Amino acid sequence: MDICEALRAESGVVAVVGAGGKKTTLYTLAVRASDAGRRAVVTATVRIPIFDRHVENVVVTDEPVTALERAEAWPVGVVPDREDENRYVGYDPEVIDELAAADVADVVLVKADGARTREFKAPGEHEPQLPQCTTTVVPIASVQAVGKPLSADIVHRPEQVAAITGRELGETIRPVDVADVLASDRGGLKRVPDGATVVPLLNKVDDATHRRDAEEIATALLERAPAVSRVVLARLIDDDPVIQVLER
Repeated sequence: MDICEALRAESGVVAVVGAGGKKTTLYTLAVRASDAGRRAVVTATVRIPIFDRHVENVVVTDEPVTALERAEAWPVGVVPDREDENRYVGYDPEVIDELAAADVADVVLVKADGARTREFKAPGEHEPQLPQCTTTVVPIASVQAVGKPLSADIVHRPEQVAAITGRELGETIRPVDVADVLASDRGGLKRVPDGATVVPLLNKVDDATHRRDAEEIATALLERAPAVSRVVLARLIDDDPVIQVLER
């Protein structure tokens, strides 16, 4: 199955949250959509590392609608400013709502929280920054967090994960812990707009052990979260990244 189809990210506003592959997911979706003839946009409501090499063009602008109306090649990145040599800043979520309403793109791909390159996370107080127009939310976790200690080396905001799972800092992360966080309204389901589809993505499924762990996470997640009817297992760095799709 194509990754855009699997994640229900072929159109609308797709917000990516969590840890363990957000940026790779955004760029993969953008390229696949553009290859299929769709006008794809990469943007953010939080800081995002410089991503010029992943799109045809990045426009730094306070008027993203105008910039996209003038676009000649896709995918396009739009951001409001450059924070420093390594990062752009993101738009207020309301700006993404305005962009979506203008109908200047087929799919708008939004990085909506941060994770400091960790494998797993729970959101902070002010996260995620989801536009109200979001049609699909993709909460991500790396299956490679399983078997590792619940610590800041592996997990962004481990204290938040501990609060959701009831685990102690330093304890080994289990598949059920990942499922609990992704299924929680303090975790992967936090601030999901009414009517939005949620499709969790378990990334970095590199071998048979990871796949067994991912299947256990997905099964538990489908049991715990009525709002979730599909979980995607993937290895985003592959040309054909979708490994398995589990559905209710």
